[in-house]
Amino acid sequence: MIKVPLTVVGAELLKAELAHLKSVERPAVIAAIAEARSHGDLSENAEYDAAKEKQGFVEGRIAELEGKLSNSQIIDPKEMADTAEGRIVFAATVVLQDLETEAEVTYQIVGDDEADIKQGKISVSSPIARALIGKYEGDVADVQAPGGIREYEVLEVKYI
Repeated sequence: MIKVPLTVVGAELLKAELAHLKSVERPAVIAAIAEARSHGDLSENAEYDAAKEKQGFVEGRIAELEGKLSNSQIIDPKEMADTAEGRIVFAATVVLQDLETEAEVTYQIVGDDEADIKQGKISVSSPIARALIGKYEGDVADVQAPGGIREYEVLEVKYI
């Protein structure tokens, strides 16, 4: 099995979602199915069909989350500071400067499930993260973007 990299925060979010699905969503769906069954004929019961469909979604998501968590490798960025020695690695936070526009951006490289560009979290499998992995402060990374190649200078690497 392939290990799925997750940050500590990402793992906690997945665990919280799993707990919510098991303790809130699953019992609610079971109650909805019981309620729909009490209405009689199941062959023409839209409520029953909808509840069964939602049950399938909830059970599928529970299985997906359990699989990801059981195959995850949880990485704490604070523990990476000693071993990474200033190199950009998974879970590192980087401050970049676009050499064309001189705009500064800050990103944390996270797992696919944690990625959220609005929060400054980019997937380890994204083009920008792949271009940054292994670089050090002062290095320039060439990133293949839809509009062509963009150059970013690494201003700072943090493990927070």
